[in-house]
Amino acid sequence: TSLTNLSDRVGDMIRTNNESLILNTTLEDKDMSTGIAIGSIVQVDEHSHLEPVRYGKGSGFWRPTMTPMINEKNFFKRVLKLMVKPFEDPINWFKVFFVDDFAKRTSILLFMQHLDSTLKFREGWFGLMKSQVDSGKAPTAFIQRANEAAKLYAKIIKGKSQVIVTESITGIPSTAHILGGASMGENPKEGVIDKNNRVFGYKNMYVFDGSMISANPGVNPSLSITAISERGMSLVPEYSHTQEEISLNK
Repeated sequence: TSLTNLSDRVGDMIRTNNESLILNTTLEDKDMSTGIAIGSIVQVDEHSHLEPVRYGKGSGFWRPTMTPMINEKNFFKRVLKLMVKPFEDPINWFKVFFVDDFAKRTSILLFMQHLDSTLKFREGWFGLMKSQVDSGKAPTAFIQRANEAAKLYAKIIKGKSQVIVTESITGIPSTAHILGGASMGENPKEGVIDKNNRVFGYKNMYVFDGSMISANPGVNPSLSITAISERGMSLVPEYSHTQEEISLNK
């Protein structure tokens, strides 16, 4: 509330990278954790990419939040299927739920699309954040191509596919790559920062993170964020020098 000169576009143009995170736990004695975190990418179709992701041994934080993957949009049918699913193959689901080392036995499929849709973030009751669709279709936890890829992958590694419980129960998708909210624009009516990452209305405030990204790249955005940040930072000394000259002239 103290930054009164901020653009009204703060919190606009939020993107989720149209993402789906599906964890696949093998029932065999395989170590899925060796190697670099993300070592390959597959183009599933003209809009979608798939990246297999590894966590290091012992990284089992997400284990208690996992439930069987259910691709059903209707809430009541989804809950019913979720309750029935473990009983279709109880022995193997028991092994998955109580596997010795969750990260060691699990590979994550990171499914992303560059189809564009945007959300708005606004402050809700009690200071909590709320979101609403701004343009395009609302992000969904039930992307058919992602589920098909996960089922095929689980069959290959002889395992089971799981998603975070909030997706199974509420249908709200998860993303590791939230983007936008302080996007670039020609002026304060169109964005929060200019082409050089400087916040409109402030001389020495910059934004260098995912909130400046103004599109769904459909892939992991880390290199894009790094490249734009390096360019923006290279211009900071020039701005600083200019401000010093202005101060001296005054």
